Amino acid sequence: MATIETELKDILAKFEQRFDRLDQRLDRIEADLTEIKVDMATVKAELTIVKEDTKDLKGRASAQIWALIVTIMGATTAAIVRFGFMSNP
Repeated sequence: MATIETELKDILAKFEQRFDRLDQRLDRIEADLTEIKVDMATVKAELTIVKEDTKDLKGRASAQIWALIVTIMGATTAAIVRFGFMSNP
């Protein structure tokens, strides 16, 4: 027949095992969380680079649009001058 002392030792041993397993799980969660934080910092840095690149591309596109507008206006003006004012007699 088991005594109360033996039963308490068994119960305490089971509790200790469960606490050890919980502690291991918490350690794994902490490691995963640290890894996620590092990955998040990397993503933030890359996002900043992408934002800068996007801003640069917008500036280039705007400059190209204005260059195209000036070219079209110049070509139109040249065509009007050439064919409008200098008609063949």
